[in-house]
Amino acid sequence: MTSQLVERALEAALVTRQPPPGLLHHSDRGRQHASHDDQARLQAAQVQVSMSRTGNGYDNALMESFWATLKTELVEDQSYTSHRAARDDIFLYIEGFYNLRRRHSALGYLSPIEFERRHSIVFCAQKATGA
Repeated sequence: MTSQLVERALEAALVTRQPPPGLLHHSDRGRQHASHDDQARLQAAQVQVSMSRTGNGYDNALMESFWATLKTELVEDQSYTSHRAARDDIFLYIEGFYNLRRRHSALGYLSPIEFERRHSIVFCAQKATGA
């Protein structure tokens, strides 16, 4: 994984999702996440940075669970003919199924999109009332 890949993914996420200030961005301490450019972009977007402690996989347990799910539900039995084919299949899984329809016990059995929608409504209502 390169710093350029991480920076492009971060930029795409920020442009597409347009999160409000205060979004929490959690990553490991890999050099691509700790790079000056990556940290500067997060700061400019008013994103709060969180990094796992060195050698502690439990700090990022939900992300590790996601990777295990992706491997089990999609790629474990696949044989991709190209990098592009793998990338396209994984993109469709994440954006077309995982985020939209797959229910998650950690989210009260809601999909990530539904959880975000409900959370955003509550957050906006609290912000509007000063609660």
